[in-house]
Amino acid sequence: MSGVLIYTKKEAERNSFAVEKFMESLDIFLADESFRGKADFVINRTNDYKIAAFFEKQKIRVFNPSSLSKLANNKQICYEFMQKNGIPIMPVNYAGVPAVKKPFDGHGGKNVTMITTPEPFEKNYVYQMPCDTLGKDLRVWVIGNEIVASILRESDTDFRSNFCLGGNAFPYKMNDNEISLVKKIISLIDSDYIGIDLLFHKGKPVFNEIEDTVGARMVYEKTDMDIIKLYCDYIKKELDK
Repeated sequence: MSGVLIYTKKEAERNSFAVEKFMESLDIFLADESFRGKADFVINRTNDYKIAAFFEKQKIRVFNPSSLSKLANNKQICYEFMQKNGIPIMPVNYAGVPAVKKPFDGHGGKNVTMITTPEPFEKNYVYQMPCDTLGKDLRVWVIGNEIVASILRESDTDFRSNFCLGGNAFPYKMNDNEISLVKKIISLIDSDYIGIDLLFHKGKPVFNEIEDTVGARMVYEKTDMDIIKLYCDYIKKELDK
């Protein structure tokens, strides 16, 4: 079977290592977000659920499915979904200060700010109560329904702990509460390869976000795991079903 790996041109260049890893393990070709041709399967790495939905209408298997991409790439929708299903989150539509202001479709901590004076809610932003443990979060990688890696991220200089913003990262052994929360989240969604980010508040894990096109840089730098190969092996098994 021959598949297509879809990235935006910019992200394909930025993630050239990941592109090479995918192409080493699978019979695929690289295309940009304009591709609407034929393929036996699609790996959508664009964060655009409409691309996945297009191919799903053609009865083509897409990794991740459009339902996951739509949920993960709109923070307001995602928080409402998690709250409705009993997943702990930090309160949103929060009018107090300080507050964390996040774009609906933001990634990697980009354009996330801590506001300290009240302001009218701006369209396409989430306003969220800060957790009591700033500059620290847990990234958990999930393939199918299996937790495969977890890394703690910390920053001494920024309330955002993102590795790409200069935060530190350490392999982390999850406790029972953290594992239970991640498994509950997994049970609510249909996904193939994602990151789940948890914050810490009052000593307990709290859901922060789902990463649809989750990166693997931390896993390769901090562990011996070849996580993209594991994902490709999962894809092969899914296609054999």
